[in-house]
Amino acid sequence: MPVNPNIQKTIEQYQKVLHTNLNFDIVYRTITICGKTAAIFFVDGFCKDAQLGKILDALYRITDANLIKDAYTLSKSGIAYGEVDLEDQEEAIITAILSGQTALFVDGFDRAILIDVRTYPQRDSSEPDKDKVFRGSRDGFVETLVLNTALIRRRIRDPRLIVRHISVGKQSKTDVALCYMEDSVDPKLLKKILSRLEQVKVDALTMNQESMAEILVHRKWYNPLPKFKFTERPDTTAAHILEGEIAVVVDNSPAVLLIPSTIFSIMEEANDYYFPPFIGSYLKLTRAIVMILTVLITPTWILLNQYPNAVPSWLQFILVTDETNVPLLLQILILEFSIDGMKLASLNTPNMLTTSLSVLAAIIVGDYAVQSGWFTAQALLYTAFVALANFSQPGYELGYSLKFMRIFLLITTGIFGLWGVGVWGYLVGIAGILMVLLFSKTVSGRCYLYPLIPFDWKILKRQLFRSSLLNRHSEK
Repeated sequence: MPVNPNIQKTIEQYQKVLHTNLNFDIVYRTITICGKTAAIFFVDGFCKDAQLGKILDALYRITDANLIKDAYTLSKSGIAYGEVDLEDQEEAIITAILSGQTALFVDGFDRAILIDVRTYPQRDSSEPDKDKVFRGSRDGFVETLVLNTALIRRRIRDPRLIVRHISVGKQSKTDVALCYMEDSVDPKLLKKILSRLEQVKVDALTMNQESMAEILVHRKWYNPLPKFKFTERPDTTAAHILEGEIAVVVDNSPAVLLIPSTIFSIMEEANDYYFPPFIGSYLKLTRAIVMILTVLITPTWILLNQYPNAVPSWLQFILVTDETNVPLLLQILILEFSIDGMKLASLNTPNMLTTSLSVLAAIIVGDYAVQSGWFTAQALLYTAFVALANFSQPGYELGYSLKFMRIFLLITTGIFGLWGVGVWGYLVGIAGILMVLLFSKTVSGRCYLYPLIPFDWKILKRQLFRSSLLNRHSEK
């Protein structure tokens, strides 16, 4: 519906649509500009009061009737502000007002003048708790889209960097930005993402980046592997954009989605590149080895205890020789779930009690649990190692994916062990894990294990070993 040139009807129309009689935070007022009646609508709390006051003062001082002959002339010559736009459709104007812009209606004008003097409540751009580095920048993304894209622009001062805006959600109309390099992005992947975002029919992105992830990929419930790399670091985001990936920035979320992501890119973190190549390569390889150990260590221990006679003499110390009240497999499974229970408890524990809870849990689980006969000391040791090793992975979802793989391998090894063929259960479990990895696809359709499958040594070498940053960028 276009804007009605009659200012009184326009005021009544937008008062009704915006429920100004009920919403205390939606403000409107009438003013006079060179003898013409005008009205402004804005949301209190989203508007820079000082800046809006200066604009209104300048409007009151207009004496030249030629400046207010139409909306275009007034917006270009009468309003001394940079971010000014014209709009004639009611839905777009309503969305702009609720997003924080100020709408100016003037008697006789068939278009509204949108003045972007908005500001959003935000916290400081501090270093993310999850993506901390020993060296490097200490800034991080916040919950404001414009500031997040500015942090990326600060690092990539190239006109080929495209920051494309899309509104998603019928009710929330959440602002989403796609950031990519025009000359290096995969055009098919970009078209695919744009198509999904434009065609999706949802009311709101209630969970921000997670809602966006579910829109882009309809994953199968039995596949826990993460399909995106999440980061709250602008430097990490800029590096991935320069390598041809797409960064999806969602308003109200400090986490950015990087597309496409394989298991190798999800395992990377900023510390790998803030140290010299030799140290960075060591960190990368250590993380990969620890990842494999977290999946295999407890199932392998269970398997070896099923075949004590096959264990060489130098490994006899890993065998449980004492009589146990609870089967070893059940001990490991109970401990796996208990650790998650403790994590949930720590999340809901006040900061002042966190240390006390940690000490209490360590005493109960570490000492009394063994004395009571529920667990063996070795079961506690290996489970503790696995729990700590999971934190070596920068991706929270990847840690839980490894956990589910480990539990699956434990169950197959234990069930087959009841019939005395635990080795076959162990092999079946590993085969199942490999099948999930092989048949999983990234958003772009590539194998999740790329560049291992299909094999590309040039790319794989860069993923496994930290190369010189100058050579890395020159290759691009």
